Amino acid sequence: MLSTLLLRIAAAALMGGLIGIEREYRAKEAGFRTHFLVALGAALFMVLSAHGFGDVLFSEGTRLDVSRIAAQVVSGIGFIGAGTIIFQRHAVHGLTTAAGLWVTAAIGMAAGAGLYVIAAFTTFLVLLGLEVLHALLPHTNKRTIIASFTAEDRHSVDQLLEQLKTDGVIVSSFSSAKNESGRLSVKIDMKAAHTKYSDTLLHYLRQLEGVEIGSIE
Repeated sequence: MLSTLLLRIAAAALMGGLIGIEREYRAKEAGFRTHFLVALGAALFMVLSAHGFGDVLFSEGTRLDVSRIAAQVVSGIGFIGAGTIIFQRHAVHGLTTAAGLWVTAAIGMAAGAGLYVIAAFTTFLVLLGLEVLHALLPHTNKRTIIASFTAEDRHSVDQLLEQLKTDGVIVSSFSSAKNESGRLSVKIDMKAAHTKYSDTLLHYLRQLEGVEIGSIE
């Protein structure tokens, strides 16, 4: 029994980690560690809900609803997802990341319940939707992108701004300030010709020396 329950938790952590790796690669607010922990926690709650009260289950006058703890995961994960959603300049950002956390919790619960095939198939569909369909769908409308990162000096920032200008990207707002470590914290709000430009921007940032990426939404 113990090995089976440990396998369920490990499977949930693995599948949540796979989604987290994709989100980490895209430099989203919630990356590998967040998705890993969400799936792990959801699976543990599911196991606890179903098997954690066996010593009192048959006590006289005791009635247990094994679904109650698991049910709270569904509502509780909303608080984490809400933290990734940003409303700025009449646009909402982070909905995809929030939805990803929500479905990651569901995957963790499925694995915690021993439904490995369903959990694995859902993980496959999530990765398919985030990567494959994202590349295949037409991108014709302009998209607002918010990028935050730190740089050692202004030179790298100027390089990026020049590249954005060359690509025809409209910079709606730009802010920079020195942080406690002496690095330059930068935030750029821009409008790109298509949604896939966030991948191009991520590539530019990774090529700049001394730049540490915060998030791209």
